[in-house]
Amino acid sequence: MKKTLLLALTLICLSATAQRDIYGFTARGQGGREIPMSEYKGKVVLIVNTATRCGFTPQYTALQQLYDKYKDRGLVVLDFPCNQFGHQAPESIGEINNFCSANFSTTFQRFDKVLVNGEHATPLFVYLEKKLRFRGFDLSTDLGQRMDAMLSSQDARYAKSNDVKWNFTKFLCDRKGRPVQRFEPTADMSEVENAILKLL
Repeated sequence: MKKTLLLALTLICLSATAQRDIYGFTARGQGGREIPMSEYKGKVVLIVNTATRCGFTPQYTALQQLYDKYKDRGLVVLDFPCNQFGHQAPESIGEINNFCSANFSTTFQRFDKVLVNGEHATPLFVYLEKKLRFRGFDLSTDLGQRMDAMLSSQDARYAKSNDVKWNFTKFLCDRKGRPVQRFEPTADMSEVENAILKLL
């Protein structure tokens, strides 16, 4: 059993490494349908793991503003709720939808809940983590220092891996589906917008 699991994980990792773009992956939509990332060919894609009870949850407002501002020019925002960090997305996907609609009027694409790290991580995020390394938090900011201190207290070697570190990590892909930039949740949203503009 352990050998079979190890083999499966190895194949997933090799597959993720071999991919040149996101188009070979699928992700489960809210209704259970596997949605191919190839549906977003030709678009600039911003992929975000989100949570409803996080200090970064107000970023939903900025994400919706970006989507409203640039969707007609080819931006899509893909929302992947995740309960993996501080158990800050405990609700069902239906409850998450209601929360986001009522509090942030979100209209961008939301997928079913996922895991982004570990042996059961969705392959799309395994791929993104391999392509875009974790480069640390901006320690010149108070927020970056607090995130670093919190994660260091849990694992002194946390920065050595490329795993997603917290809710609202963002992966930006160009119009050819290639991952080009990673933003930690502490990054200023103006930085995200400027990167999107360069790709549009």
